[in-house]
Amino acid sequence: MLPEICRIGVFTIYSYGLMLVLAFFVCTYLAALQAKKEQMDSEQIFNLCLYVFIFGIIGSRVFYVLINARFYLHNPLEIIMLWHGGMAWFGGLIFGASGAILFIKKHKMNLLRSLDLLSPFIALGQAIGRIGCLLNGCCFGRESEFGLYFKVFDQILIPTQLYSSLLLLLIFVTLRFKQDAKHLSGEILCSYLFLYSLKRFFIEFLRNDSPRMFYGLTLFQILCLAVFLFSLWIFGVIARKARSG
Repeated sequence: MLPEICRIGVFTIYSYGLMLVLAFFVCTYLAALQAKKEQMDSEQIFNLCLYVFIFGIIGSRVFYVLINARFYLHNPLEIIMLWHGGMAWFGGLIFGASGAILFIKKHKMNLLRSLDLLSPFIALGQAIGRIGCLLNGCCFGRESEFGLYFKVFDQILIPTQLYSSLLLLLIFVTLRFKQDAKHLSGEILCSYLFLYSLKRFFIEFLRNDSPRMFYGLTLFQILCLAVFLFSLWIFGVIARKARSG
């Protein structure tokens, strides 16, 4: 664990924030390169990534604060302290997708094609972000003798952050292969939602930072099931349109 990278006077560089910034620049650069390859406007894709990043961060934080409202009611200043960690992907998905749709509609871009282009790089960004979670000590796993020692808890815990990062990297590679192969418009987006929700559902069994709510499942597992079914439904609609078209 390394929550702080270094201090320069009164200025502190936090590992969590650094990984978020790194994720944005790496993924935006790669998405812009892919846009050129697919003969899309790379500058528009850069701006689209910025919209998704900003809206996604806001949504992730808002959702995380809402589900941990008791803590933040007693510690309101912590709401703006993003460098302490505390993001929820489902909030980022809703806000990020909303920001993306607004931008795409405003600039008259192809909706599914644009989201297909971004989806692999969103997974890569999350993979980089999970390294920030590992360094920060958030999103921690259950106690286990086969885990890693987390100083902040003085315990050996399952490194779910690392497992998530590796699985997200695998999702990124899978989506990139699909992206360069022949695919239906919207298929990459659906594959991302399908694979991420599946990954998160099973990782939640190893995590220890969310209460069990319903038949031993966490809130995030219930939401994963909803996203999983939604992605299947959307893909079914896309496939039917492709056959009829």
